[in-house]
Amino acid sequence: MLLLLIAIVPIGIVMEWDERSGVALPEWELKWGSSNIQDVEEAASAPDEDWIKQTASSSRPLTSEGMTGAWMRFTLPPTAANSALLIDKVYGNTLKAYKNNVLIYDSADMVNYNGSKVLIPLSAEDKSGQLYLWSSGGSKGFGIEGGIRVGSYDKLLAHYVKQDLIDLVIGAALIFMAVALLMCLLFFRLEFFSGGLWLVLVIASFGMLLITYSPFLQLVLRGHDQWIEVCFDLALLTLLPAFTLYFERIFGRGKSLWLVRFRNFQLVYSGFCLGFLLLNTLLSYRLDHLYRLMSVQVVGIMMILQFFYLLVLAVIHALRGNREALIFTIGFVIFAVPSLSELILYFSSTHRYHLYWWKWGVVGFLLSLIIILGRRLARNYEQTVEYSRDLEKFNNDLQRSEKMEIISELAASVAHEVRNPLQVTRGFLQILGERSGKKEKEYLEMAMEELDRASLIITDFLTFAKPGLETVDVFEVSEELKHVSGILMPLANLQGGEIELRLQSDLQVKGSASKFKQAFINLIKNSIESLQEDGLIQVTAWKSGQHIIISVQDNGEGMRVSELARLGEPYYSNKTKGTGLGLMVTFRIIEAMDGSIQFHSTKDEGTEVIVKLPSAGRI
Repeated sequence: MLLLLIAIVPIGIVMEWDERSGVALPEWELKWGSSNIQDVEEAASAPDEDWIKQTASSSRPLTSEGMTGAWMRFTLPPTAANSALLIDKVYGNTLKAYKNNVLIYDSADMVNYNGSKVLIPLSAEDKSGQLYLWSSGGSKGFGIEGGIRVGSYDKLLAHYVKQDLIDLVIGAALIFMAVALLMCLLFFRLEFFSGGLWLVLVIASFGMLLITYSPFLQLVLRGHDQWIEVCFDLALLTLLPAFTLYFERIFGRGKSLWLVRFRNFQLVYSGFCLGFLLLNTLLSYRLDHLYRLMSVQVVGIMMILQFFYLLVLAVIHALRGNREALIFTIGFVIFAVPSLSELILYFSSTHRYHLYWWKWGVVGFLLSLIIILGRRLARNYEQTVEYSRDLEKFNNDLQRSEKMEIISELAASVAHEVRNPLQVTRGFLQILGERSGKKEKEYLEMAMEELDRASLIITDFLTFAKPGLETVDVFEVSEELKHVSGILMPLANLQGGEIELRLQSDLQVKGSASKFKQAFINLIKNSIESLQEDGLIQVTAWKSGQHIIISVQDNGEGMRVSELARLGEPYYSNKTKGTGLGLMVTFRIIEAMDGSIQFHSTKDEGTEVIVKLPSAGRI
């Protein structure tokens, strides 16, 4: 629909600046008269001094006191068959045309022109000669203003239709957009439906204003001028409060609550005008003069104040960095600049300029309002996606927690029962080994090694099941890491690597020193086992704010992303004989010390483990 509207713009330009066909009449004559007397022969026989000369560039003269109608006459140029007369602006309820004192056109009180165009067909017999027009009635006086052209009926009709039909097209497009948006809003939550509903009313009201403002509608619905004005007033009285409510929905009420007071006043006044409109309709429009004062002059002033006030608020929000306020301000400027320019041209040309570009300003302004709503819907979608990701993460954490709980319970219940028989079995094997031969003793030593390995696994189980820090104390991180490095340095040398320490002093944490050493023995031992030739393990510790950061980085085999994702899972290990319990124990120890652990690795480049623990020293 937006692309359709954009496509209409160049079409509208062509329509507006299309070269008009026919012959222009530079001047005509006007004579005041009374609506009770409509004798064309008497008007034709009136002396020349009773007629006032008027040109296409002059404004419509003021009506003489006591006069209720006007005669106009002009000389028709030679015309061909199928000709017509096109008048730019005609005022009055009644318009009659006479040629050779014969009535050739009669509006029959069916149209309230009020400054709209009229096309009068001329028959083949209506060649050159004088044409008399009678105009009377109407809320804006009577007479002719603007240009008059005589030419081909088909060409004048095309121009006659095209110029005002565009209003109906844009208005209908806006109403269609409002209905489509309303259908979409039905599938949203109440919070977004209530906010979008005001935008729907704003778009629909602008569309109805464009349709009812178009003179073309009066020609389509002849004899229903009052109902057209009623629809125009309903759209205007709906637009003003709906626009303020949408602005409040987007930018908030503000601290001073002046916007709320202004909105409440608009709602009350619009309700009052609607009641007055109903009363005026029931009384057959007898209160028209008073109603127009309340619904035209007062509402017009209120509209100017409203747009100026909301524009000031939008600029204030935009200066504070609100992007939606900036979009609103740009859209409002797109609407205000052509509207103000055309109003200046309209009044400077004594109401002869045809307002045209303001309707495109309305379209641009509505687009800015739709963009604001779209940004809010996009943010809501992004929040929904973010909540979904968080929910997935929480679900994974919950599943991992449940797995850990099951393993903890299993380890606590089984480990002690299994460990005692293993120790007894190892003791008997050791006694048998002392009494056995060399070959049998070798087998028994292998059996005891496997029992020792099983005992070590059970110890890991117990540590995992009970990671609590029985002895909690403040210890120096650097000293403990030096101790761990001293223990594992021989193992690193056997792998062809070395351990390099970069430790700051006075790094104190609170916890169990033995558990801390166990955790980092597991981490550094894993790094050693991943080393290849010229292996290097860098252990770095430093203080960052209220935390102690410890990094263990190696240049070993590294891991893939899929392998990193599974670290810490029960029984997952990259080692041939690994159980995965060592890293699980490390995770639980760091967790018990209120710390966090992260792994960064690239295949064939190495791995870095970063442990973050709360500092126990002075800040």
